[in-house]
Amino acid sequence: MTISKSKAASRAEAYYDSEAADAFYQSFWGGEDIHIGSYKNDGETIADASRHTVEIMAGKLQAVSAKTRILDLGSGYGGSGRYLARRFGAHVTCLNLSTTQNALNHELTLAGGLLKRIEIIHGDFENIPIDDCRYDIVWSQDAILHSGNRERVLDEVARVLVPGGQFIFTDPMQTDDCPDGVLGPILDRIQLDTLSSFQFYRDALRERGFKEIDIIPMTEQLRTHYNRVRLELKNRYDEAVLLSGKEYVDNMIKGLGHWVDGADKSYLAWGILNFKAAG
Repeated sequence: MTISKSKAASRAEAYYDSEAADAFYQSFWGGEDIHIGSYKNDGETIADASRHTVEIMAGKLQAVSAKTRILDLGSGYGGSGRYLARRFGAHVTCLNLSTTQNALNHELTLAGGLLKRIEIIHGDFENIPIDDCRYDIVWSQDAILHSGNRERVLDEVARVLVPGGQFIFTDPMQTDDCPDGVLGPILDRIQLDTLSSFQFYRDALRERGFKEIDIIPMTEQLRTHYNRVRLELKNRYDEAVLLSGKEYVDNMIKGLGHWVDGADKSYLAWGILNFKAAG
């Protein structure tokens, strides 16, 4: 049975397939790792900090070997998948809804000689086109926020994991006690109604039989990352406009400012969430 794509998934697909967004994420957000970075110091580059997040998460994986099967949800350009395949020799499936990003992922994976260990699938994580109990680990970085039905995503994660499998992910969230109505500028920008929270994920995953391994709040890194990207755009404004257009760049600078403001007001949260499936 074919399940229609949600409006949120369709919007995300159209956005990330656009030339403006593709140029921005490749040139300013972190290159092959387009997620929130973990900064060791003020001088660290966006790309290095983004890779550092991957390294921290990889260090939390349990019993990984060349036989391990990993699913990366919302894999972007596939940087995390290539890192995991190189470091552990594991087989990685990259699931992503952007044809543009998947094409570059394939190009970089081919250049890295990793096509035998990495599979790239076009699809969305609300309807994962994969059989039940297929993966030992499900991994995701800053992607699930784009879903309009996050409980559906968690159902799908539980379905494709083997019993006792690991689910490790990051996601930009609101704080557990965030006041109603204050995230309007952020939500309007990303065309969503809500953000999740640490408590939402704790409760929703517990309902699905998951046990919490650990949760590491790192909200200061969200603030740092969005501000660093915003400043990079301002400092390289003419280059950014040439690549992505003035309207896109101006809106991005404004939107990133809303994220920084939300973090400063303690409305936002971010960190690494690490859970084990039942079984």
